[in-house]
Formats: sequence, structure tokens, C-alpha cells
Amino acid sequence: VANTGFLSLCAHGRVTGLAVEAGAALSHVTSVCGGRTLRKGSRCLGVAGEQLTRHLHRLLLQSHREPSVLQALTKQELTRLKEQCCYVSLDYEGDLQDRGSHRPARFQTPDGHWITLGKERFCCPEPLFQPELLHHSCPGLHQLAGQSLWTVPDHAKKHVLGNVVLSGGSSMFPGFPERMCLELNFLLRGAGVHVEVLANPKRGTAAWAGGSMAASLTSFQHTWMTKGEYQEHGAEYVHTKF
Repeated sequence: VANTGFLSLCAHGRVTGLAVEAGAALSHVTSVCGGRTLRKGSRCLGVAGEQLTRHLHRLLLQSHREPSVLQALTKQELTRLKEQCCYVSLDYEGDLQDRGSHRPARFQTPDGHWITLGKERFCCPEPLFQPELLHHSCPGLHQLAGQSLWTVPDHAKKHVLGNVVLSGGSSMFPGFPERMCLELNFLLRGAGVHVEVLANPKRGTAAWAGGSMAASLTSFQHTWMTKGEYQEHGAEYVHTKF
């Protein structure tokens, strides 16, 4: 049992830093110092991959001339469409105004139809930074990251700022690392710091990779809960053991 933010940091070879996770069901921000998760620095956003897939479907239905083609798409096919065609804009409002920036992309459905995407490509992931687009009243993921950073003790803040890592499948959109870096540096302007964001190409499964690494450490072996302990004490023993 471990915090996924901590495991994501482990996958990047860190035990101190800020993990910004954008997954399938939820997005999280977690501050970690010396392997210890700072509870007061943890934040959660109810916008993630599943919500973005539905958002993309709605956007396409509003603009597409063949709604029957879109209605026939399965969730898996919509997810693949999102992953192959969408990206995060570095200037969302500007791109909305400039039609020349709506670089089209085409996607072929399993039954041979073609779907063309324009502004939907960058409108789809934007709710990660502007949740109000999906009628959520909470701050965007970058703002939650900024809130989390301010809860870090002063002596560790510089170290944490130098180790902002991204993880989760919804962080894999092209442009996501650059946008996060821009937003965080804008939020922290005047603080005399420059934030660098670490985006491993395999960050989509960073928490799993970090879990594998942590479980293989010699220091971890004494924390296993054995089958005998489970049978003797029951599932609740996990809270005692860990």
C-alpha cells in the first residue's frame, strides 16, 4: 500500500518532489519530502481521462456533420481517437481566436469512416487547466500544484520545486509538460524561482514502475505482510503493518 504520487517520484529516481498525476478517473497533486507524503499538500481534481473522452465526444457531436458515425463509436475507440489526435494548447484563448491554428487531424473509424478534428484537438484536454469548462468549480491542475507547493516547509521548498514530475496517461498529451511548466512559472513569478517539469516518456505508467522499484529494495523486504499474518489478523492488519 503506497501513495501513487510517491511511487511516481520513485519512477523518476526521486524521494522528494511534487507529483502531478493526471490519470483515467482522477487527477492528483502530491508533495513528498524525504519519502514522506505531506497530507496537507495533497490535492485532487475530478477531471481526468474518462471525463475528457466524454467531453471530446460532446464537442464532436456539436460540430460534426455525421452524428451517426460518432454515436456508433465505442468508449475504447473514442479513447484511441483522443490519444492519437488531441494536444494541449500553450495559448488556449489565442488558438480559439485564430482559426489558422486549428490544425486538422483525421481519424479512421473501424468501419472505414473518417472523422476530421479541428479545434476539438486542443479543446478536449483544456478542462485539466480550466475545470469550469466541465462545470467544475475547483481550480485547475496547475493551480492545485501551486497550492501544494506553498504547503512545503521552507527548508525543502527549493528541492521540491526542482523535482516536479508528471505521471498518468492524461499527462501524455503533446504540449502538456510545456503548458504545466508555463503555468507554474507564471503562478510563482516574483518568487525568485524557476520551475522545471520532468516528463519521462513512459510517465503514463510511472506509478506502476515506481511500485516495482520500491518493492525490489532490500529495505522494503521487512515490510511484507505474509499470508500467515493475513490469515491470523485479517485485512485490517495492513494498517498496522504499513
